Amino acid sequence: MPAIKVLVVDDSLTMRALFTSALERSKDIVVVGAAGDAAEARQLIEELKPNVVTLDVEMPGMNGLDFLAEIMDKKPMPVIMLSTLTHKGGDVSLRALEIGAVDCFPKPARATPDEFEKISGKLCKLVITASKTNVAAKKVESKPASAIRDYRYDGAVIGIAGGMGGPDAALEMLARYPANCPPTILMLPMDEGLVVPFGAKLARAVAAEVKIAADGVALHEGHIYIASAPTHHVVVDRWPGGMIRMVDREPVNGARPSPDMLFATLAKVAGLRAGGVMLSGGGADGAAGLAAIAAAGGRAIVQDPATALIAEGIEAVRARLPEVKTLAAADIAPALLERISLSAAA
Repeated sequence: MPAIKVLVVDDSLTMRALFTSALERSKDIVVVGAAGDAAEARQLIEELKPNVVTLDVEMPGMNGLDFLAEIMDKKPMPVIMLSTLTHKGGDVSLRALEIGAVDCFPKPARATPDEFEKISGKLCKLVITASKTNVAAKKVESKPASAIRDYRYDGAVIGIAGGMGGPDAALEMLARYPANCPPTILMLPMDEGLVVPFGAKLARAVAAEVKIAADGVALHEGHIYIASAPTHHVVVDRWPGGMIRMVDREPVNGARPSPDMLFATLAKVAGLRAGGVMLSGGGADGAAGLAAIAAAGGRAIVQDPATALIAEGIEAVRARLPEVKTLAAADIAPALLERISLSAAA
């Protein structure tokens, strides 16, 4: 497979050198150029045709967000926003995702080779995943859909997992959720600075109450719990009457928190009343767990890969469960809640 061509855009010469060094630690990546501002980047994109662009938020002249909007309008491609602002300025990161960035990555607090060596592996993995994205999916505007009415809660419990592109898909799916929805754990790995602004945006878009997942939190009807911390896995201890437990273990299939662990515990404790959904994201973790939910009689659904920013995780489920229900994000909630109600009543 040809190396992934990356263009680094940052107004700091030091940052350009450090990011180049960090990225080229991977044999799968080659940095084909570096630009100090939007004008230079515009020219190099045309000349070098990179597969992925890393883009600083703060630059002289046209800032990173405005240049990102230009890229998405004129020549859509995978862009990862890189900035110190992504640590504290979660709103800026969220805005970048809304404009079309495939993900945001925080610069190390100190611009030293040692600090960049620490983040090299994570950054390279992000770039490799970004190179597989279907950027056209970011430009498809879905029609607003109203929340489900006349839903009667029947004791179900739901797990939803996603990665790159997952936040957009989750917003589209959960906008259909009724106020009395089943307790739902939404597993979306994201930078710490992005969790609160994303949670606020989700809360404005849904009828249910949104909370951040934490150890010992009881699961209640009408609540969505965002699980994103990379330090722990998230499982459900029992059902009914269960609570969230945070588990300190090594990553599973390279993922922490692990969709497989969440889905597997739901299959074990909830059986017919369990539901699992895989949204846009990379990697194969989650496929075995979603298969366990299906085997237990629960409901397993995946997002239509044609509408996903990255379909790698979805296709891993489909390889294991060829007959898995596949729907556009906006159509998942009605099918999920109806099917669980029917299974539990049988």
